[in-house]
Amino acid sequence: MSGANGAGPLLLAESVTKSFSGFLALKDATLAVPRGSICALIGPNGAGKSTLFGIIAGSVRPTGGRVIFDGQDITGRPAWRRARMGMSRAFQVARFFPTFTVAENIRGAVLAQRGMSWQFYRSENPSEVAAGVEARLEVAHLSRLRDTPAAHLSQGDRKRLELTMATSMRPKLLLLDEPTAGMSPQETASTIDLIRWLWKEQECTVLLTEHDMAVVFNLAEHVTVLNMGQIIAEGPPDAISRDQGVIDAYLGEPVVG
Repeated sequence: MSGANGAGPLLLAESVTKSFSGFLALKDATLAVPRGSICALIGPNGAGKSTLFGIIAGSVRPTGGRVIFDGQDITGRPAWRRARMGMSRAFQVARFFPTFTVAENIRGAVLAQRGMSWQFYRSENPSEVAAGVEARLEVAHLSRLRDTPAAHLSQGDRKRLELTMATSMRPKLLLLDEPTAGMSPQETASTIDLIRWLWKEQECTVLLTEHDMAVVFNLAEHVTVLNMGQIIAEGPPDAISRDQGVIDAYLGEPVVG
């Protein structure tokens, strides 16, 4: 899917710097995400991954540098404007409406994508919305939990619900923050399959952070490594897994695919 229509990367974080009260969290970091790709941003705790993710998403303002999304400079734009442009984020701790059922949460996301309100849905009950909800429940393996309040879900099911909600907006760029954190091996495998299916079905671009290297090297086409606020390596997974600087700073040993 790499090399989708459109010139240049979908996302470019260029020479980004961020200082917090004198502490330099990021220093001159440049990250390019090709259209239609699945890319991963990895590194040890405190490397600056969450800061860079926040700058890309619009929740953190950079001290220097700029962010280009789909050919437009969005450095000063708030997160909600970026969302309207086609950027969607799923967080490490899943976010949803806890008292709503699984189906209601997904329905709300589908309605938002179509520019419809709950009031309009209740009065008109468009069949295409219902069909969209059912399709997403099935793909995410959540059909059996459709009437369960989201607050009662397991960690893995919560993360799959949020991921399904995020992609219901049909984003151009999907930002995934630790998408398999806290999951069992079975839940992790199911979530990898879901991410890959959504990437192909919706033809979106994916940028993820993840500490599980099996997930990273299973999914990503391109990996960027941060350490102490600076990018120390980038390239295909097999090259990153053997990079001595990355091994010393983060991996500890070569990763076997």
